[in-house]
Amino acid sequence: MALFRHAEFETSVASPAQLPFSAAPEVAFAGRSNAGKSSAINTLVDHTRLAFVSKTPGRTQLINLFRLRNGAALVDLPGYGYADVPESVRRQWRGLLEIYLTQRENLVGLVLIMDARRPFTDLDCQLIKWFATTGKPIHCLLTKADKLTRNEQ
Repeated sequence: MALFRHAEFETSVASPAQLPFSAAPEVAFAGRSNAGKSSAINTLVDHTRLAFVSKTPGRTQLINLFRLRNGAALVDLPGYGYADVPESVRRQWRGLLEIYLTQRENLVGLVLIMDARRPFTDLDCQLIKWFATTGKPIHCLLTKADKLTRNEQ
């Protein structure tokens, strides 16, 4: 059973300034490239293809907003870390993430998606530092635990 029903894709934007105005709460999903952010959103809304999922790191390059029936939104952010894109694009993503996470007034929380097979990185720390300044809650969701070997478990 899904936690949220009736989610719909609303928009994709390249800049937080392009996001539609809304006083409704938003929860952002952030994490490294290919950590499972889009899959987590799809699981929460019980929809296999609401948020685009790819095996290729770096496919989510925009802020994707999914509106729930109650007006709240789930926000799929571009991944950070490994992605087969130019450094200039990675710098743009970092700026995009920092601005969105620190300046979006109706952002009420962050879900940090982390691949259970990957170690905590300096980029994870940076993201947490940016968001911690807001005083809003941060939750960590470990994904891909089913892919751990018996020794890694």
